[in-house]
Amino acid sequence: MFVITKLNVSAPNPDEFGNGAVRGLAMTEAGNNGVTGGSLVPLLTLGVPGDAVSAVLLGALIVQGLTPGPLLFSQNPEVVYGVFSSMLVANIIMLAVGLFGIRFFCRIIEVPKIIMIPMIIFLSIIGAYAINNSMFDVGIAISFGIAGFIFNKLEIPSSPILLAIILGPMAETNLRKSLLMYEGSWSFLYDRPIALAFILLAVFSVYSTMKMKKKQQQKEALAE
Repeated sequence: MFVITKLNVSAPNPDEFGNGAVRGLAMTEAGNNGVTGGSLVPLLTLGVPGDAVSAVLLGALIVQGLTPGPLLFSQNPEVVYGVFSSMLVANIIMLAVGLFGIRFFCRIIEVPKIIMIPMIIFLSIIGAYAINNSMFDVGIAISFGIAGFIFNKLEIPSSPILLAIILGPMAETNLRKSLLMYEGSWSFLYDRPIALAFILLAVFSVYSTMKMKKKQQQKEALAE
């Protein structure tokens, strides 16, 4: 959203965006592809996911007994170099497949929603059941699907919820450890410069996002 807003301000013809302009479409796809590699940097070096996709990757690494962070480079270098190599190969393959298959891929939008939506729901239910052969998992998948639909209608982003589900247990565990080490004191949140810097960055991120959203709403109100 920040990139789109910034582009609308600096573009010579901002009115073209939102109407299928080629530059706007290229910008969103370039940003979508560029964020994947960038989000892996804090994930592998600090163990902090940069987006919802890297949060899922963080959970997968933890399940395999790996701890993302500085020690991952020294204790499991084959995993790090494997990720780097796979990213390089994947981008080359994506470029080749995209160039040669774009004329076929664009026809997906011609498939009617009345056919596409039932297929997606069917495959999602089969995948949820196949993990543990349990109908309970299917119920959970359907419940989250309904919740996601409601959040989409209310314009509530789902990425923070996904991050909270994956990172929540880790945050609770480390919070308990810190409170035990400091004998119940919360001073560990502000007595170290690094911890205080992260808290200030988090507060600034929330404040800037809310301020930007408020400005966008004011512009939309003036436009109406």
